[in-house]
Amino acid sequence: MKEIQTPFSSPPRQQSFQTPSTDAAHGPQGGAVQANSRWNTRKLGLRTGSDLLSAASAGGLVAPVITMIDRAIIENASGRSPLLQSLRTSLTTLLLQPQRFILSRPFFLIFTLYTGTYFSANTLDTIVSTTTDAPASTVTAGPSKFAATSTCNLALCLYKDSQFTRLFGAVGAPAAKIPAATYALFTLRDSLTIFASFNVPPLLAPHIRQRVDKATGTLGSALRKHVDAASAAQFVAPAAVQVLSTPLHLLGLDLYNRPAGSVRWAERARKVAREWAPSCLARIGRIVPAFGFGGVVNMKVRRQLMGRLE
Repeated sequence: MKEIQTPFSSPPRQQSFQTPSTDAAHGPQGGAVQANSRWNTRKLGLRTGSDLLSAASAGGLVAPVITMIDRAIIENASGRSPLLQSLRTSLTTLLLQPQRFILSRPFFLIFTLYTGTYFSANTLDTIVSTTTDAPASTVTAGPSKFAATSTCNLALCLYKDSQFTRLFGAVGAPAAKIPAATYALFTLRDSLTIFASFNVPPLLAPHIRQRVDKATGTLGSALRKHVDAASAAQFVAPAAVQVLSTPLHLLGLDLYNRPAGSVRWAERARKVAREWAPSCLARIGRIVPAFGFGGVVNMKVRRQLMGRLE
C-alpha cells in the first residue's frame, strides 16, 4: 500500500550510497566489506621537511670524520699514504682550513651519501605512518625499509667509492675502470651495513632492554639510569658487522689497485689478512659515527620534530 504524505509526516529517508573510497565497500556478492581508507596526511609537508632536516643534521655531523677515515683507508690500501699519516693530513686541513675541507668534493660526496640514506629511511617511515593512519613519529623495521635504504645507499655509495678510488688511488697510476667484481663486493659490503644499521637495531633493542632490566646491584641501577636500549642497539649492530664487511672492502680495493691476473689469489688473501685488523678498527671508527652516532641524532631529531607536529 502506498504511503500517503501529510504535512505532519516525516520526510522520506534518502537512500545512502557508498563508494569504494568510503570505509564500507561492496564486495562481489553485494555484501559490505569493511576497509580502513583513512590516511594520516596531517601536516604532511612539514613532516617531509622534518625528515630532510633530521637527515641533514645527522649527515652534516658525521661527514667530516667519515671523509677523513674513508680517504685514509683508500690511500693506505693503494700505498699512497700510511693510514695515520693520511688522517693527520686531513685533520690538519679541517682545523686550519675548515672552509677548504667543507667545500671539497670528498666532503660533499660523504654528506650527500649519508643525508640521502637517512632521508630515504625517514621518508619510508613517513609513508607508512601516512598510509596506516599512525602517529607521525612512527619508526618501522622490515623488508620495505631495508629495500628503500639499501637501494639509496648502494647507489650513492657506489658512486662515492668510484670517485674516492680515483681521487686517492695509487700515485701516478691512470684512472682505471672499476671492475665489476669490485662493485659486487662493495654492494655486498654495504648491504650488510645497511641491514645492521636500520633493520637490526629495532629488533635488538628489546633484548638489550630485557638484559638491562634483569641486571642487579649497583651495576644494574647504573645501566637502567644511563643506558638507552635503542641507542645502544644503534651503536652495537653496525659496528659488529664490520668484522665481516671489512674483508669484502679490502678485496674490492685490491682488485681495483691490482687487476685480476696480475697477482695470485693467495697473495690477495695475505694482503687482506695483513690489513684486516687496522682497517676493521678504522671502519668501526667510521661506522660508529655514521650509523651509530648519526643514527641516534637522526632518530632523536626526527622524534622531537614529529612530536611537535602530532
